[in-house]
Amino acid sequence: MITIRVPATSANLGPGFDSMGVALQLYLTLEIHEKTATWVVDHDSGAAIPHDDTHFIVQAALQLAPDLSPHRLVVRSDIPLARGLGSSSSALLAGYAMANELANLALSRDELLALATRIEGHPDNVAPALFGGAVVAYYDGKHVFHAPLRLPKTHHFITYIPNTQLLTAAARAALPEQLPFKTSVAASAISNTLIAALQSDDFETAKYLIEADQFHETARQHLVPHLKQVRTIAHELGLIGTYLSGAGPTIISVVPKQAAHHLQQALATAKLPGKILDLVPDNTGLTIEKEDRIYESF
Repeated sequence: MITIRVPATSANLGPGFDSMGVALQLYLTLEIHEKTATWVVDHDSGAAIPHDDTHFIVQAALQLAPDLSPHRLVVRSDIPLARGLGSSSSALLAGYAMANELANLALSRDELLALATRIEGHPDNVAPALFGGAVVAYYDGKHVFHAPLRLPKTHHFITYIPNTQLLTAAARAALPEQLPFKTSVAASAISNTLIAALQSDDFETAKYLIEADQFHETARQHLVPHLKQVRTIAHELGLIGTYLSGAGPTIISVVPKQAAHHLQQALATAKLPGKILDLVPDNTGLTIEKEDRIYESF
């Protein structure tokens, strides 16, 4: 049996629109079992998700290896669908990694990143899912440039996941087609300074910049009414650093470890509809286990 595990991801981190992301300790796990006459996909994701070769993971694998022999697969995922935690990216990478293994394609992680980015359109989810930790990346239409981003080791990601989905297409449709030049310059400066602050272990500066996005949060806030509420609750505790995860509707607050439980309690007291999780970054990224041994075949 081969087991592929891919972490969830949170993109943007506020002003890092389409370029910044972090892997978190929620996982999609794909088990590859024996060969079968036709593809069989065992999962618990609901009746709307197929169990045959039309499953997204199988389709992703067949993109890379059209002649791939069918297998029995078991898919388990803690990553909720359409919530801004990279569920589609994790499934895409699981399919690509399966094809890479079974067809002996010998693709490197950088090659898989380039292939996945072409499908996703931007690398903010697939890069951290592959490499782990936080990653800043840029896709110029041909190449993906990426670099690791330092995050404070003492901070947790308090994650509020609403019960309702928000499809990426709807969130994208809310964005303006253009930004004024001065706004673009300011938004870029905020993002650049956030990266510099994080790389310098200056979270006192970074936490304010996380909440200063001018690229997407203002345009999407009507789709995510709880963003203002969660931010207000955090501020009342003296905690700054709340942002809209990816396209939403998940909302994340980056807070010191000692304050994580207090924020969780405050959000629970507010009785927001959904789940509240205390997460930390996954620093490993996509892993493959074969014959009880975890390894990198890239």
